[in-house]
Amino acid sequence: MKEIKWPLLALAILATLCIMGIGIAVAEESIIGMFAAIIGLIAIMGLGFKTKKKMRENGTL
Repeated sequence: MKEIKWPLLALAILATLCIMGIGIAVAEESIIGMFAAIIGLIAIMGLGFKTKKKMRENGTL
């Protein structure tokens, strides 16, 4: 079994929480919460892809 990449795991958990936040905001009918969760999701996913690219270039992935 390979080693766990903790930064990528943390970003995946945060992205999952943002997706859950979207669902909660829809249930609460909060447009501001929905947009905040979507923006958070986009930012976290972008950071995750950037981190993965950097790790791949350094040979740590």
